Amino acid sequence: MKEALFELSMIGPCGMNCGICRAHLRATNRCVGCRHINDETAKTRMKCRIRLCDKRRGEYCFDCEEFPCDRLIHLDKRYRTRYGMSEIENLEFIRDKGIDKFLKNERKKWVSAEGVRCVHDGKIYTIKSG
Repeated sequence: MKEALFELSMIGPCGMNCGICRAHLRATNRCVGCRHINDETAKTRMKCRIRLCDKRRGEYCFDCEEFPCDRLIHLDKRYRTRYGMSEIENLEFIRDKGIDKFLKNERKKWVSAEGVRCVHDGKIYTIKSG
């Protein structure tokens, strides 16, 4: 199950790895990531202006002439300050080296024998199948 957290569909257009998000890692009412919108999706994901942006011409924000836009810069600044992570750096890595290499690096960075480390609280979560 840990490997499933680090697949293409878990990487948001903004460069966020939804597999390391507290909302996805929690035991109950788990978020399935912003690329998997359904009736149970949190309103914040459904209304995300970065996810819904119509200026992007591909899967990721780097596929936009305005990359990085003000919204992404604001999100990136918040994540750098609070969590020591950069969506812009993630996107540049994906653009320059490819998604497969990015996913491999994410696994090395966030997954251990104990579980998956959450970017938001630093705790290790054990994800059970089913």
